[in-house]
Amino acid sequence: MEINFYKYQGTGNDFILIDNRELQFPSTDYDLVQKLCHRQFGIGADGLMLLERSDRADFKMIYYNADGKIGSMCGNGGRCIVAFAHQLGLIENNTCFEAPDGLHQAQIKNNWVTLEMSDVDEIKVFNDYVFLDTGSPHHVCFKMNLEETDVYQEGKLIRNGAPYFEKGTNVNFVEIISENELKVRTYERGVENETLSCGTGVTASAISAAHLNHTKKLPLKIQTLGGNLEINFFQDKEQSLYKNITLSGPATFVFKGVYSL
Repeated sequence: MEINFYKYQGTGNDFILIDNRELQFPSTDYDLVQKLCHRQFGIGADGLMLLERSDRADFKMIYYNADGKIGSMCGNGGRCIVAFAHQLGLIENNTCFEAPDGLHQAQIKNNWVTLEMSDVDEIKVFNDYVFLDTGSPHHVCFKMNLEETDVYQEGKLIRNGAPYFEKGTNVNFVEIISENELKVRTYERGVENETLSCGTGVTASAISAAHLNHTKKLPLKIQTLGGNLEINFFQDKEQSLYKNITLSGPATFVFKGVYSL
């Protein structure tokens, strides 16, 4: 059996994309997904996505983490699958697609994709961190010198520790650069390592910074190890509600190929 695949990256967050509208990919073979994502023995990626038919949108996004398990929403993955659908000729400049956390609107121009994220209406503020869900769970803590942070070691301890334990969480370390600029590094659950960028992570970091009044202007510019992203939203301070959230940035086609089982 041969699998046609496409490789995309969004600010260094890289993904294997497969057109599975005919349901030919063995979607319950989690060991295969893990093997394909392996950087030494497979194609190599932070995650794998299947593009499938949807009865209520232009297409459906099925997302797997690099460990082979079904994942929650992935912001950069969502932007990349929009670029993939555009390359396949399924959409033009605007789309609505089905993702793990519901329907998402998106727009694409050249290789720049703006993705509408889910509303956030619950933010938990603790002494030294913030917790919220932007389609995926995120633990957000603020640092003074981000480049000196051991993201792997600190992130791993938080991801597996109380109160998350086996279920785990993504962990974001954030440095305030200016009133509308942040630097973010993320330890991703499912990848079990630091990634060059995380879409739901920078979204969570931006909302956390605004919620704590660390930032004053929109849109927020986000620096990641893999490139720059932009976050915008409407903030209802009285209800602690964040809506009309958009994640914008490049989604770049890298290569395509055939994988033989």
